[in-house]
Amino acid sequence: MIKYQGSKLKSPYTSIPIAALLCGAMTAPVLASPSLSGGIWFNYRYVNEGSDASVERDKDTYGDVADEALVLYADDVEEGRPWSLSAELRIGPGSFTSPSNNSSGDNFTLHKAWIKYQFDEQSELYIGKSQIPFGWKTVNFWPGDMLHGGYGDQMDVGIKYSARRDGLNYNLAYYHADDWGETSTDTVDDNGHWGSSTAYRKVQTFVADASYQLTEQHKVGLSVQAGKLQDLTDSGLAATENPNPVNGDHNALALYYIGQFDQFYAKAEWLMVNRELPDNYRTVNALADEIKNNRAMFELGYKQDKWFYYLNANWAKTDTDGNTADGVMAFAPGVSYNYGPGWFYLEYLTQDGYIDANGDVGEGDFSALYASIDYYF
Repeated sequence: MIKYQGSKLKSPYTSIPIAALLCGAMTAPVLASPSLSGGIWFNYRYVNEGSDASVERDKDTYGDVADEALVLYADDVEEGRPWSLSAELRIGPGSFTSPSNNSSGDNFTLHKAWIKYQFDEQSELYIGKSQIPFGWKTVNFWPGDMLHGGYGDQMDVGIKYSARRDGLNYNLAYYHADDWGETSTDTVDDNGHWGSSTAYRKVQTFVADASYQLTEQHKVGLSVQAGKLQDLTDSGLAATENPNPVNGDHNALALYYIGQFDQFYAKAEWLMVNRELPDNYRTVNALADEIKNNRAMFELGYKQDKWFYYLNANWAKTDTDGNTADGVMAFAPGVSYNYGPGWFYLEYLTQDGYIDANGDVGEGDFSALYASIDYYF
């Protein structure tokens, strides 16, 4: 399994080939190496600042254990064959999906599902639902994503070409929509920041990303994406007209840096966001013509034996007409311990603002303590 830094889906067996893990007893010649594996996770949470209701609830109950999920992985890789497959199915409330906005209508979803064609050792093509190549991903999508909102752990449906040449890594991609189906707008881990199934969704998005390894320790990169927004409000147009027109736009740019210094690493990113919301949705909700904001984020991490210490910090400021929100910030320090088949996590989240469904900045205090465990088999 591939270590997936954008989420808690991080196998403890990342240095061991899938075939060796699950097909070790097979003798040569190996005709194929399909594998099925899985994991579970759940989470304790204690909210100590937020709405009055949540504060009083956790004060009396001392928090709750929730966000449970079963995760199933399917992978198929055969030596000497250019085609391969990787898929991930999540089942349960901890799938980090929205039943009202996903294609299943329930607490299960295909987080990823792609078919890959390997041209050579330095280039490949992905078809299906794959990671959008945009900036860097936080060590944990939750609670680390915070003010990345909408531009962190994005998994959309389309086609992506990736290549590496002499220290330069680059990706070119086209994503037809942010999920399966006609109305789903759920990017799973990074959901809740692209409208809803009754508001609007992201479609027809082009993405380009390039990063260059300046030295062994320092990497710099640039990512851009631009696409359309489809109105899903069903504005009551005549049957001969399109009730869900594609008449909104979005674009974003990210400048980023990644440094690696033995057991310590540092990441930094500057993000610029712009959206022109679909006409009817914008008019009905009396929203500004254009959403604009700037965001900055960094992540620090240190590995010591089986322990890993990290800090995510974000800032955001709106430039949208009529939005009176001040600049906001969010912090999430955490520590994890690799106990063998999985990880223990202890994380704290505190923030005085958020990113809403339209990709703009809002104010609101929230803080909580999380203790999580996962196990992979």
